[in-house]
Amino acid sequence: MSVPRTSLIISTYNWPEALRFCLFSVAKQKVLPDEIVIADDGSRQETRELIEAMRAMVPVSLVHVWHEDRGFRKTEILNEAVRQSTGEYLIQVDGDVILHSSFIKDHLEASEPGAFVRGTRARITAARTAALLRGNPASLHAFSRGVYNRLNALRLPLFQSLGQRKEMKSRNVRGSNLAFWKADFVRINGYNNDLQGWGHEDEELAVRLINNGIVKKIVKLSAVQFHLHHEELQKGNEPFHARIVEEAVINKIKTCTNGYGRS
Repeated sequence: MSVPRTSLIISTYNWPEALRFCLFSVAKQKVLPDEIVIADDGSRQETRELIEAMRAMVPVSLVHVWHEDRGFRKTEILNEAVRQSTGEYLIQVDGDVILHSSFIKDHLEASEPGAFVRGTRARITAARTAALLRGNPASLHAFSRGVYNRLNALRLPLFQSLGQRKEMKSRNVRGSNLAFWKADFVRINGYNNDLQGWGHEDEELAVRLINNGIVKKIVKLSAVQFHLHHEELQKGNEPFHARIVEEAVINKIKTCTNGYGRS
């Protein structure tokens, strides 16, 4: 299969220091995406300035998609970012992760028709995160100080096939390490904009992909990323979102009304 045109979608909100590290890790990729699209859920001017400063350091097109801050509207800004993307294949991460230099390469090698890819992430302690953000971007690996969930930080090219499996379940899908075909995303009408606030928007998307016969491909030992520590977000809407996910599973819902196409 030929390499598809690829867009890297990065979601962010008011943490330019972390986004800087994320973009530096993108610039160091062995295989670059064709473009980067920043899905900005209403960040202040500091984020805009950071993105402008990083344009000279990132060797591909960098598109900043922003909307007004009216609360947590991640689904809406992700839909808009996908709308403005030009790639056939979309790789989605959060702006508070540092990518292994083979992250994009691994995702492209894992891509296949009729599937979306769910990766994992290693985590960095609060103390190590603070130290990193005070300095310059540094290389991280599974045995770096302050890294935990170390198994998720292992990249073993010779054993990647052992870390891959498929299932028709939406559990443990996180938008921080996710990839899908744009045509499949459009087919299910993208993210559900009825999910406002934190929680389960990625899992609900995955339910509808699966209900359309698109298999979830889990990858470990590749597509490695490191998640910077931050305080947990408010989860007031989480029970409502969980019910929407459950209803989508039970009723085998294949699309949403209020989504990418807004109808």
